Amino acid sequence: MRLLQTVLLCLLFAAPAMAVSDPSELLPNLVQEQRAEALGDQLRCLVCQNESIEQSDADLARDLRRIIRQRIVAGDSDQQIMDWMVTRYGDFVRLNPPFKAMTLVLWGAPLLALLVGVLAVFFARRRHRPVPSSLTEAEQQRLSELLKS
Repeated sequence: MRLLQTVLLCLLFAAPAMAVSDPSELLPNLVQEQRAEALGDQLRCLVCQNESIEQSDADLARDLRRIIRQRIVAGDSDQQIMDWMVTRYGDFVRLNPPFKAMTLVLWGAPLLALLVGVLAVFFARRRHRPVPSSLTEAEQQRLSELLKS
């Protein structure tokens, strides 16, 4: 029984840390709060850029979390909230932006970086000087004379 309690306690602390540090940010309705957290997990913190707004403690992320919760309480659907965020901040605000012409750079940047790296290696190897050919008979004889001295 003690082992089970220890495992459950470890699992409790292993949950991902959320940046909602102010309890007043949380919605009293559990279903609405779960919707807000799910939406926040899909949106990029524009300050940190590699964290969702639910994980970030930046002021802008806190403001965006507050806006999401206000809009949920106002009755907006998840799609309406996401559309509002994208309209205001662009597709970059989404952690997983849709593939379309405007986000081609976001999706193509890793491939472009790989291509540039491959080309750099190709041209660097091409510029590598070839190994000199073996010595001529006269050079070989001169080398032998120098080594004997």
